[in-house]
Amino acid sequence: MPDFWRHSGFHLLDRDDEGRLRVTDDFLRAYYLRPEIRPVEESGPNELALHAALIESPRMTVSDAQLEAIEDADTRFNYGVLLAFRRRLLEAPTLEACYRELFSGERVTVPPLFIDQLAHIVLRNVLDGTEDALEARAGELFFREQKASTERDAVMLADLETVDTHASGGTYGSLGRLIAEAQTPLRSANLDVLDRDNAEDYWSRDERHDFVIAMNHGRPAAAALCRVIERWIAHFARVDVRVSSADRIDDQRWAWHIGLDAQSTALLNDLWRDEEVETGRLQRLLLLLRMDFVDPLLARPEVRGRPVYVALSMDEAGVVRVKPQNLLLNLPLATAD
Repeated sequence: MPDFWRHSGFHLLDRDDEGRLRVTDDFLRAYYLRPEIRPVEESGPNELALHAALIESPRMTVSDAQLEAIEDADTRFNYGVLLAFRRRLLEAPTLEACYRELFSGERVTVPPLFIDQLAHIVLRNVLDGTEDALEARAGELFFREQKASTERDAVMLADLETVDTHASGGTYGSLGRLIAEAQTPLRSANLDVLDRDNAEDYWSRDERHDFVIAMNHGRPAAAALCRVIERWIAHFARVDVRVSSADRIDDQRWAWHIGLDAQSTALLNDLWRDEEVETGRLQRLLLLLRMDFVDPLLARPEVRGRPVYVALSMDEAGVVRVKPQNLLLNLPLATAD
């Protein structure tokens, strides 16, 4: 059985009886060893003492006086942000509960980096035991931004950070600049496209983020994303849904929709209200999905027996930023009434 995403932090955590993740001391220590927190040669004695104490006792209470005593202002700020996040981790019974709680207020106050890290870790738990490399690669959309190319009607997604690295003179040099400008289809640019015939190669390169996937309707990667969504919802909501890619919305006034990103949410809202939508916005729609509840009685009354449409889009710059929390916050559960 393949192991993957070994640097996610998943292996530092414990599981409870329901398969949810629990914080450990070693998991907290990993945060104290991040570059923003780890002492450097110029660190002062108060900073060094606090860091050593936290490594020794990762759950220790840090007083305002100890925080204010840190000599460097930037480091002091970083500690404040991290300790506020640590408080959320320790107050929640599981990482899954912590993740959901981040979005319970009117405003999200946790840095996007920590949100993406939690999604990364929780999804690693959700996908534990999978032998489908395309599921793992499709799952990267939940915590890593993608660069889309739609030349010749092929929806190709590459890791944005990897593309930017190549565009700045990395491994692929000028080729990366072509990708970054979305002027050349990713397949013709000779990047490796992950598909069924080479899927096993992913496991040896899972943390290089250098595979491209074809996210067109009916392609294996689109089907894999459907399975990831099903597993994500089942893990959090304990509800079974079936998700499949679709080529159109058949309902004149559909009952419910979920945008996987800000662009999709706005687009589906406008289409549902029968408002005029610019052609350019429609062209940025990359993938349309249909979700059905296995048990219709678990859905809100107006949704029972009807599909929920889910969309994935890119922004004007061709960037895809998935918000996996939308699948939880906007899921039309009967219990939400």
